[in-house]
Amino acid sequence: MAVALPGPGEVLHTPPDAAEAALLARGVVSAAVPAGGPTALQDVLVRAVFRSMTGYEVDPQTVAPISAAEFAEALSRRDLAFRTRIVQVMLLSALVLNPLPPEVSTRLCGYSDELGVADDMIDVASAYASGALDLAAVDFARNGYLATVDTARLHATHAAALDSAWGQVVDDPALAARWRSLEELPVGTLGRGVTDFYRDRGFVYPGLAGSAPPLLAQHDWVHVLAGYGTVVENEIEVFGFIARANDDPRAFSLLAMVISLFETGALATGAGLFQADAGHLERAGMATRLADAMRRGALTRGSYDFLEVDWFALADRPVSVLRKEIGLVPKDPAALAAGAVGPWETGGISPFQLNAAHQQAVAAGREYRPWQPDPGRN
Repeated sequence: MAVALPGPGEVLHTPPDAAEAALLARGVVSAAVPAGGPTALQDVLVRAVFRSMTGYEVDPQTVAPISAAEFAEALSRRDLAFRTRIVQVMLLSALVLNPLPPEVSTRLCGYSDELGVADDMIDVASAYASGALDLAAVDFARNGYLATVDTARLHATHAAALDSAWGQVVDDPALAARWRSLEELPVGTLGRGVTDFYRDRGFVYPGLAGSAPPLLAQHDWVHVLAGYGTVVENEIEVFGFIARANDDPRAFSLLAMVISLFETGALATGAGLFQADAGHLERAGMATRLADAMRRGALTRGSYDFLEVDWFALADRPVSVLRKEIGLVPKDPAALAAGAVGPWETGGISPFQLNAAHQQAVAAGREYRPWQPDPGRN
């Protein structure tokens, strides 16, 4: 039976102190860790998330178990938003398991029920645990956050029509022309940064054959705004940032999607373009980088659905000004040391993308300007 939510005058709004951070770690580990103890990835991930999101160190190897009922009662003064975020940390910690044990899925359901939290990704975890990967893919598709193409999202993409959230648009001259107009903007503006970002990687503008879905292209602006490159590890960072910058908890499904694509490979395809490529979150330093991206998203000033922003209305604004306006904090030194790089830094672009840019220039009959690392431009 779910622990009742606190009344308006009873809600605890202060950030967790050291004691509560330790309590939260007990709940996350108790819910998400298999019988044999935390995996190596779970260990570093839980440590990194708590360090970044609470400022406190926790040790997943030594925390004392706590039942779902005890845990929910201990959070009786926390509101639904706080409880939901904790369930999502449980989910994140569980979704890196491959395979995901049925007992972990059962525990996730128990803890979320006691906390009074409903999250679509609980169903995805259950499908993974039962081996129903096709059903999990369907659950992602019907998730409330992306199940329909609402008016605001369609307006933001400037596409004439979308047959689904991740639908491609390959014959829309007006849309392609809108993207091409970014090339005329001054250096330093967000729009010019995005068109340079495309040129340096051989990306094709939405509206043309070979382009990414317009909704997925929305996140390309975030790569430039938040300062993340475009190798697979950077995609994990970007979607962690996007998911936590949005107060709508359903946006967590975006992070769950990339974990399922780029860590476990449990999801074969996603976002209309991405293909499974497992094992990237477990690489050295990636847990720190993801946790820091989540921290940066959470600390933005306000709530942002970056997939629903009309970026063209902001295209002529300086990147530096926009970063100040949303309260974007710098990357943590630990994340930088772990390899968190920007779009124009070494490691922020793949050889495949470099080759695509070369081929695109040749096909267009223009001189190819080789990409050069620029640490000052991120």
